[in-house]
Amino acid sequence: MALSARSILDVSDLNSDEVFFLLKETKKLKEQAKPHGVDFSQNLSKSVALMFFEPSTRTRTSFEMAAFRLGLRVLNFSVNESSVKKGETVFDTAKNIEALKPDAMVVRHGGSGIPYKISQLIKIPVINAGDGFHAHPTQALLDAYTIWERFNDFKNLEILIIGDIAHSRVARSNIKCLKMLGAKITICAPPTLIPPFAQAWGVKISHNLDEVIAQANVVMSLRMQLERQSSYQVPSLKEYSSLFGITFERLKAIRKDAIILHPGPVNRGVEFISAVFRDERSKVMEQVSNGALMRSVLLSEVMGVPR
Repeated sequence: MALSARSILDVSDLNSDEVFFLLKETKKLKEQAKPHGVDFSQNLSKSVALMFFEPSTRTRTSFEMAAFRLGLRVLNFSVNESSVKKGETVFDTAKNIEALKPDAMVVRHGGSGIPYKISQLIKIPVINAGDGFHAHPTQALLDAYTIWERFNDFKNLEILIIGDIAHSRVARSNIKCLKMLGAKITICAPPTLIPPFAQAWGVKISHNLDEVIAQANVVMSLRMQLERQSSYQVPSLKEYSSLFGITFERLKAIRKDAIILHPGPVNRGVEFISAVFRDERSKVMEQVSNGALMRSVLLSEVMGVPR
């Protein structure tokens, strides 16, 4: 598959054949059941720079584990300890890191489009680890793998995405990816948390969770991104949770053969109750495990290293 040296900035940088290739290769890697993948000595001459300008737990550590699994050297950039704090621009920082000769760069930034702009300035491939409200392609890929692992297909699957659609790069990337693969998408949120152009995405829109939750094969809750919302978008978290959270009653309403996803971090008691974590339909922790595997495959393909 011709992903070598390509930047992956959005799901639209991949076609369905390439996505299915990544899913199948992730399955192969998972079935190998090797704790660290290939012999580290094979790839130690290669390095990847992790440029995280935003806080992250799952995505950063997942990329780190993905790189370790491949035996890559990791150059970790911390914005709080960098010259960005002294006034250096993001783009000058990226150029300076490129001068250290890494073979690829993973970028996360709060500004939409920043990874794309960086990819235009440097000569090594850039992987978008999340930018503003725009995109989070590797999250969409690992979510797609988690769904495919359970159902082995996407045709006619009913996917329900609940919550802060307006501020969610995860929702945008998942909608693109899952529609490309043949799934049907419903988004459910208060009107204030659904962007006015959402109808153009080719999704069903609901404002009543109780009317749609029982139909879904996949129930994906999103984090309420309080740091990006105005105080007027929901009256209170308590009211939001009562109308759009997965409560005990709604947990009972979800199909027995469905799965429950969340990209994390979870606001317990807001997006769903703690009992969801103990439910056998919950794949939240599998998403984390699958993320490191999927990102190993993607790094391997983009950087041209064995796995």
